[in-house]
Amino acid sequence: MPRLRHDGRVFTLVVSILVVVSALPVLLVVALAGAPGTVLLATVLAALPVVPVVMVFLWLDRYEPEPRSLLLLGLGWGAAVAVVAALLLQGIGGLFLPVTDAGSLAVVAPVTEEAVKGAFLVALLWWRRAELDGLLDGVVYAGMVGTGFAFTENILYLAAAYDGTDGMGPGGTVALTSTFVVRCLASPFAHPLFTAFTGIGVGLAVTSRHGVVRLVAPVAGYLLAVLCHGLWNASTLAGLGGFAVVYLVIMAPALLLVGALAFWARTSERQMLGRALGDAAARGLLPATDIGWVVDLRARRLARRYARETGGKEAEDRMRAYQQAAIELGFLHHRYLRGTAPADFASRGGAYVARIGAVRPSVQFPGQVVPTR
Repeated sequence: MPRLRHDGRVFTLVVSILVVVSALPVLLVVALAGAPGTVLLATVLAALPVVPVVMVFLWLDRYEPEPRSLLLLGLGWGAAVAVVAALLLQGIGGLFLPVTDAGSLAVVAPVTEEAVKGAFLVALLWWRRAELDGLLDGVVYAGMVGTGFAFTENILYLAAAYDGTDGMGPGGTVALTSTFVVRCLASPFAHPLFTAFTGIGVGLAVTSRHGVVRLVAPVAGYLLAVLCHGLWNASTLAGLGGFAVVYLVIMAPALLLVGALAFWARTSERQMLGRALGDAAARGLLPATDIGWVVDLRARRLARRYARETGGKEAEDRMRAYQQAAIELGFLHHRYLRGTAPADFASRGGAYVARIGAVRPSVQFPGQVVPTR
């Protein structure tokens, strides 16, 4: 899989450089947002919803955990690259297409911000397609990007609220508290939700057999993200009543819908993996008796604990490696059975099978004996 590894290294290097380079102007903007004490307080408050939101997406991602390095890059992209790119686009656009503050908030901001956030997902689709197995992966990566973007944006809004700048009211503790409640407590999933529509489109593109769907789905997802984002921003111009209507009638149902869709995708992965690995086992690619220890989350944890108790950390690492290789094979084999296998299917599948064959003789599940060659 030389090309796959090369593309992965290039993607990681380029995105890492962009995150580091973009972090410098972001830090400058944040530092200029208020007095040092104000910025520190705003940063701490903005960080509070980050951990629980990220944990939700990691919980959804338990069947086939995405590489932590890529998830961190998604967070960094949202917190730095997307913020800088959005500010540049909005600033340059304002020079040629003057718009009112209301138009900027309701139209320009959603169009530019969802484009730069969604760019990470498109880059994944182009260079790291092997890491995208379907709708749920798209939602998880979108959630990371949206969470990172919301973190930086919330720092700026909270600092402005405390200082009473940018039309954020009289300032002080009352303004800071109300802004914290609205942005960090009542709507911590806002940006992840908007970008999740683009993620769903990218996930559908990966698994579709039809060229039209692969082209249209990401675009349609982006347009839905812009629409949802625009309605949300416009609601803030309509006073408390308008905000409440949009929140209860549009945003809450949209969040529940995307959440239900993600949960359904997560639940269906077990059934899908069972079928795909069952077919792979029938072809002699892995023992059929191992499937239950791979597709069932509780059994997977039990097998790892058993390995640690009987063989220590090294045995647990081997068990984890075996399960991960089997899971990756299951997702890849599913795409083969659906007729949507990637071009490098044979080399990737061969690598997973080789990894399974190398590790399996040293792996022991509860109630089983170590097989011999």
